[in-house]
Amino acid sequence: MSVASDPRLIVETTSGPYRGVRAGAVDVWRGMRYAAPPVGENRWRRARPVDAHTEVLDADRFGAVCPQQRHPVIVFGDDPVMDEDCLFLNVWAPVAPSDSPRPVMVWVHGGAYVYGSGSQPLYDGARMAADAGIVVVTINYRIGAFGFTDLSSVIDGAEPNAALSDVLAALTWVRDNIAGFGGDPAQVTLAGESAGGGIVTTMLTVPAARGLFHRAIAQSSPATTVFDTQRMVDVAHRIDRAVSGSLATASSSAVVTAGMLAFSQVPQNDPGVLAFAPVVDGDLVPRHPLDVYRAGEAMQVPLLIGSNRDESAVFRYMKSPLMPIDLSQIRKMFERIAIEQPNLPIPDERRILGVYPRHPKAAGLAIARDLAFRMPAIWVAHAHSARVPVYLYRFDWAPRMYKVLRLGATHGTELNYMWGNLPTGSRDITYKLGGRSTGEKVAERMLDRWGSFVRDGVPGHRGGTDWSAFSPDRRTSMVISSQDRPVDGLDDRIAAVWGDEVLAFR
Repeated sequence: MSVASDPRLIVETTSGPYRGVRAGAVDVWRGMRYAAPPVGENRWRRARPVDAHTEVLDADRFGAVCPQQRHPVIVFGDDPVMDEDCLFLNVWAPVAPSDSPRPVMVWVHGGAYVYGSGSQPLYDGARMAADAGIVVVTINYRIGAFGFTDLSSVIDGAEPNAALSDVLAALTWVRDNIAGFGGDPAQVTLAGESAGGGIVTTMLTVPAARGLFHRAIAQSSPATTVFDTQRMVDVAHRIDRAVSGSLATASSSAVVTAGMLAFSQVPQNDPGVLAFAPVVDGDLVPRHPLDVYRAGEAMQVPLLIGSNRDESAVFRYMKSPLMPIDLSQIRKMFERIAIEQPNLPIPDERRILGVYPRHPKAAGLAIARDLAFRMPAIWVAHAHSARVPVYLYRFDWAPRMYKVLRLGATHGTELNYMWGNLPTGSRDITYKLGGRSTGEKVAERMLDRWGSFVRDGVPGHRGGTDWSAFSPDRRTSMVISSQDRPVDGLDDRIAAVWGDEVLAFR
């Protein structure tokens, strides 16, 4: 039987039949539709079911990505198509036969809620699927003003949290169809990084998501960055004013331009506030996620969560407006939080600075890192671990070139290793000063641990260091570097300063 006629490459789905392609050790299906095109009357609404096609479609190329401003760090494949009709997903499945259905990982890409797609080469699932023996799914979802703004105050019929509804639709598609690709719909892990990690920690508190996934991985999640609808009204009006004519019918490029203006202006005016993020809408997201975790009402599924040692360095390097890294900006943020939440105890500044570097710039970077990523991970871990296993990590590995550039283990640098897709090519500078062989070993361990968690709910490593679950008593973090090492109480000094109260805008 030829590969072209292999019946396993044609899969019937609720969207219609698709024909995949064989690529070495994996079969791949690209660009499969999981929801109706979010255009026309669906443009500003939550995801709707798709009308199934009847003919067999070749799933040999990625679908369009949500319109966005190009970013030098976000690398797409050759000539990516940008279109609002972007609700597509991709599947990688091992060719090797299996006696039972394989566990599944559904990946939600990051990108500050305004960039990226599931078809970035970084997220090629071939190595992870083959090495870990799992089925890998990556998805596109609506971003920026298309997915993360409550525009109901300026557009009739607009619905908030469209992006979250996209992820729910993708998970529903996986539940209904993944068995046809060799996957087990009863063993689905929802995973993501940065904005994708924020979606994961939010999804754990969304009632409509219950039963759609059974484990979760949240990498560098801004778990506390979820706002109420009133705060987002200002963003909606900013975007509306920036568009010439009607926002409801504005072109994709006009919406992206207006959205990126708000993306830049909002955090500059109010440090610590983002223009785009999930919204507490009283419906899809009934309450702030951290309140749900602390009430013990989040989905009772095992969680792997963590952050990187030098998260904020890349924001300084790129002069990003997103993160307040200057002490004066951080003071302004605290003053605004105190006005809005007068009963929230804010730690004394001298006590805060007592546990951070003396140099003001270094202190600002470290405080920004901890408030945006590390403390949210700790707050979630403390609350969630009271009921289910939680595994906390910190990623510390950086090749020498990244240290010379003062980037270190900055935001997103764990992704190459977690996916096993280390950068290559003569133009890439990552390993110009050495470190690739060590990086390959870091990748092997991360693939092993992440794959183990997807399969069994425990991030084990064959013949390697055991990773104990986090508990309020031991507070174990796995430090991932040239060698993995578990550390109890890794974050005790900063946690003692920031305390148990969540310092964030609502």
